Amino acid sequence: MRKLVFIDDDPIDHFLMKHILRGKNYFDTTTYTIYGSLVLDYMEEHKSEPEKLPDMIFVDLNMPLFGGWDFLKRMDQMQHEIEKDIPVYVISSSLRPDDRATTSMYSFVQDFISKPVDSIEIERIVSNQYTGS
Repeated sequence: MRKLVFIDDDPIDHFLMKHILRGKNYFDTTTYTIYGSLVLDYMEEHKSEPEKLPDMIFVDLNMPLFGGWDFLKRMDQMQHEIEKDIPVYVISSSLRPDDRATTSMYSFVQDFISKPVDSIEIERIVSNQYTGS
C-alpha cells in the first residue's frame, strides 16, 4: 500500500494536488495536512512499523508556526531511528538559490520543486520513485 503525505498551509495547493492525483492510482492513501509536526509525531510513534509510515512526503518550505525548515531539521534528527527510507520532496514558491542548496544537504530530500506543482512533475517523481526510470 503506497502512502503519500502532502504538507502545506495553502488550501489552494491541496486542491491542486488533489486535482493532479484524481483518477490516478499512484497512491492508495493520500493525507493532506498543514501539521508537519503531527506527521513527525506519528512517524516517531510508528518508527518500528514501516508498513504504517508514508512512502513519500511533499512538504512546503515556508509555512507559519512549524514550517518546512522545522520539518526537515526534526526529520534529520530522527531519520536514523525510522526503519524506512522515506523520500521527501520540498515544494516552495521561493526563488532563493540558497534555499534549494540548503535543502539538498538533507540526505532524504530527493528534489526541490517550484510551485505551482504540475501533473508532469508529479508523474516524473512517481515514475522515478517506483519504476526506477
